[in-house]
Amino acid sequence: MAEHKHNPFEHVQDTDIWEFFTALFGDKQEIRLPAFDIPVLGYRFQITKFMILELIAAALILLIYIPLARRSSTGDLPKGRWWNAFESLLTFVRNEIAKPNLGEKDADKYVPYLWTLFLFLLFCNLLGMIPFMGSPTASIWATGGLAVISFVMLHGAAIVKLGYEPPGAHGHGHDHHEGPGHHVESGHHEHAVHTDPYAGLRQLPILGPLMIGTVRYFAALWPHIEVPYVGWLFSGVIFVIELLGTVIKSGVLAVRLFANMFAGHMVLAVILLFIVVAAESRNIFMLVGVSFASVLGVVALSLLELFVAFLQAYIFVFLTALFMGMSLHPEH
Repeated sequence: MAEHKHNPFEHVQDTDIWEFFTALFGDKQEIRLPAFDIPVLGYRFQITKFMILELIAAALILLIYIPLARRSSTGDLPKGRWWNAFESLLTFVRNEIAKPNLGEKDADKYVPYLWTLFLFLLFCNLLGMIPFMGSPTASIWATGGLAVISFVMLHGAAIVKLGYEPPGAHGHGHDHHEGPGHHVESGHHEHAVHTDPYAGLRQLPILGPLMIGTVRYFAALWPHIEVPYVGWLFSGVIFVIELLGTVIKSGVLAVRLFANMFAGHMVLAVILLFIVVAAESRNIFMLVGVSFASVLGVVALSLLELFVAFLQAYIFVFLTALFMGMSLHPEH
């Protein structure tokens, strides 16, 4: 009997070896993916399992939605369960994610990106439910790449829009309440009660007047004090805070999706490996009991993972649309 090191990480990580089946009493059935040398860059390009799965997800989206788009362009009504199901995903993203966050005016402009992002995430998540496959979104590099694209979109969309239409361009002058028929009565505040901020200090015999004079002196002097480069300092601090905020927003998108998908598949792999460990013990009762419990647990968790696959795709796209809406409409 060949010795195996049962490591659940091998089943959820991206590698250059695609393992299709692990025999209990034999060698692994696997395929080693090729690599190519790029002489110009001096770099060796390695094809990995998740790369192929991402291409499979993209191909499935094209095979399903190109014919759907052609039929929709003719104005035909949706017919059939599959057409209605796939079209309902697009309608949901447009009506429930894009419009509430981007607004009626900007939603249709950016909804193609949200559609593409949602479908790609969903198909990548669902591929992990198929045996011997895997979920590319269980890799931080894949989710990080998608987060970078969303980072560019949420800033690029705002630059395109607000670069030509600065915030407050249409609302200039609305904060000034001086117009025809608006009169400010000079004696409106004549009878207002003014409290003395130095009332407590005035009661002190010697120290009180000294402290009052010192405070008034610096209060009068402060507007005329010029601190060198203080404007640059505050501008730099604000710039760093805003930059960190935008980076954290995109980073949260990547980490949340990666952590949920990785952890789910990790738990499934660990539960299935219980069967392998029980088989190696050569105890038939342990093997039957562990196998029965493991299969039931995997089925139950697979149903949960199916829900998580849709949920995480929705959350990623919803937060992307939310951040885009915040950048497109800073006045809100």
